[in-house]
Amino acid sequence: MRRRGSPILLRLLAYAFPYWRVALLAQFCVAGAAAFMLLMPVLVQRAIDTGLDIQNDVATGEKSTLVWIGVAIIAVSVLRGAFAYGQTYVGEWLASTVAYDVRNDIYNHLQRLSFAYHDKAQTGQIMSRATQDVEAVRMFISIGILRILYLLILITAAMVLIALASWELALLVGVFVVIVAGRSIYISLKLRPIWMQVQNLQGRLGTVLQENLSGMRVVKAFAREPEESRKFSKEANDLFDVSYTANRIQAYNQPILTGIWMLSMVAVGWFGAYQIDQGALTGGELTKIMLFLTILQMPVRMLGFIIMMFARAQSAGERIYDILDAESAVQEKPDPVDLKDLEGHIVFENVGFSYDAISPVLRGVDIEAKPGEVIALLGPTGSGKSTVVNLMPRFYDVTEGSIKIDGVDIRDATLKSLRENIGTVQQDVFLFSATIRDNIAYGVVDATQEEVERVAKAARLHDYIISQPEGYDTWVGERGLTLSGGQRQRVVIARTLLTDPKILILDDSTSSVDAETEHLIQQALSEVMKDRTTFVIAQRLKTLQTADQILVLERGRIVQRGTHDELIEEEGLYREIYDLELRDQEEAYERTRADTSATPSPAGGGA
Repeated sequence: MRRRGSPILLRLLAYAFPYWRVALLAQFCVAGAAAFMLLMPVLVQRAIDTGLDIQNDVATGEKSTLVWIGVAIIAVSVLRGAFAYGQTYVGEWLASTVAYDVRNDIYNHLQRLSFAYHDKAQTGQIMSRATQDVEAVRMFISIGILRILYLLILITAAMVLIALASWELALLVGVFVVIVAGRSIYISLKLRPIWMQVQNLQGRLGTVLQENLSGMRVVKAFAREPEESRKFSKEANDLFDVSYTANRIQAYNQPILTGIWMLSMVAVGWFGAYQIDQGALTGGELTKIMLFLTILQMPVRMLGFIIMMFARAQSAGERIYDILDAESAVQEKPDPVDLKDLEGHIVFENVGFSYDAISPVLRGVDIEAKPGEVIALLGPTGSGKSTVVNLMPRFYDVTEGSIKIDGVDIRDATLKSLRENIGTVQQDVFLFSATIRDNIAYGVVDATQEEVERVAKAARLHDYIISQPEGYDTWVGERGLTLSGGQRQRVVIARTLLTDPKILILDDSTSSVDAETEHLIQQALSEVMKDRTTFVIAQRLKTLQTADQILVLERGRIVQRGTHDELIEEEGLYREIYDLELRDQEEAYERTRADTSATPSPAGGGA
């Protein structure tokens, strides 16, 4: 739920509370920089009125006074520079640290959110919030909070010092301050939605570029380069138009503000000269006021920019807390138990699941998988096969019934121990931009080379790896594009096997490999699956024939169950799938075996 008003900004400021000592040091530097900035015009006035003391066009002041004031001006300049440096350095450290903490909180919270959140979230939006919105928070701390304090001290103190010299001139200066500040705030608020549009268009441009680069093979395969160029050109042109509008407004506004302020200096100079003529003001005091005007010009004009920083931080904070306030649909209980020494006895009791309250995905699912059994799931697309296996590691939570492992409801167990005991080879194969070894050892980072090679051999991948010039240090491109589909799947299988799970889930893990490669993988997995309870979503006949139990799903229900030999004798969905899809695999296998048997061996002396 979105929060409006100050609470969002206060919640962002709370990130700075742990660094309150640094914040105090930053405020001290801000006050020091402002104080020494304001002291400079006072010293100049002193030099004119006391050191020079011009009367009747004759300087009657003492040279020693001028020398000491000159030394004081140099000292004040050095000290002001030191405090300004401290203000910038400490302020940037504080702002960058806050941004670091916010960014890490976003990332860590995203890791804890369930699949249900990531199913709906847009990656581009999340990336924008973790980068551009966090940058807005950083600027809010460094420029918004610290800088506005500096500006307020400077403007308030300068107006008080002007009023002490001449309340009439203070009123005159105040009128111009209000005009310039008002104009600056108005333009900043006018520019804010335009700059937000610029940010959105930059995101859209980045999306087009990212999709084009990721889908370059598809683009070239369909000869769509001209269309992609036009698409990118359109987004770039939209960005240009909006950016040009923003810069045109700024270019138009800057001379107006400069002109107004120059007019204020003319007015103050004219009225100040009149007061000097009347004996109400000294030349040094008028010089001091003119210097204050010079000092005030930039702070007053920056007020609008600071207001925009606050408004932008408000919007960025709302977007950030949309993530940080999101609750995972999968929650641990207050005192969860650790699953240890599992046998792998899995029981589904009247399990139902729905992504929403309208369309149930699973209904009344009952499964019992005894330790070491292989359970094959079969059914048409959308029947609920993947949902069944995704419920076991609690990627989603059941909405009805329960799932128990060795008699323990998985909702009573810690997520860490549950997922450590379940190895999952998902349908969507994903590899990281790293070496083959790093990808295999992703779940066990301290694995030895011997362990990595063992699982690579089990996945029938070792021979390919050692044939590469860099072996296990061969670099895998983005999402594993430098490997074939079968090789990527075998890397993921090896990655899963390395974790040595008690329960194994193979989600369509051999659907994209050829029959020979699948045969090699099945040979390896037949040994690996021993003493492991295995759920496999299978589209290959050989997998179904070796399963201890086949579950046939249709529209979220189990409509048949049994072994291959049992189900092939029944009329039903399994027989239909066998006749339409699986019989050809069996006939092809029989032909291949017959051809192999009929081919004479080299030693047979055939022609």
